[in-house]
Amino acid sequence: MAEKIAKLGIKREPGFLYFVNKQGDPARTPMVRAGMRTRKGPETLAKASVKKEPGYLYFIDKQGDIARAKMARGGGKKKKAKVKAKVKKKAVKKTKRRR
Repeated sequence: MAEKIAKLGIKREPGFLYFVNKQGDPARTPMVRAGMRTRKGPETLAKASVKKEPGYLYFIDKQGDIARAKMARGGGKKKKAKVKAKVKKKAVKKTKRRR
């Protein structure tokens, strides 16, 4: 499914969002909760300079290495919904009420 691109062994700390930045380096930024303001921008963790190819999703896996996976595009063809046969109701003859 995913293939490793660079072995770095990054240790994760709670409260941070880890990602691969535009230059191909692993980075992290503090997660913001409701009512909080961002204190600082992203912090680069190591110099990896991975060349990114279009059509792939780059991420930091559980072992702390940079990995990539092919992006799912289009989602495949959808199956046609079955057309339900209309059920005809019996014609009920309306009668006038007598008073």
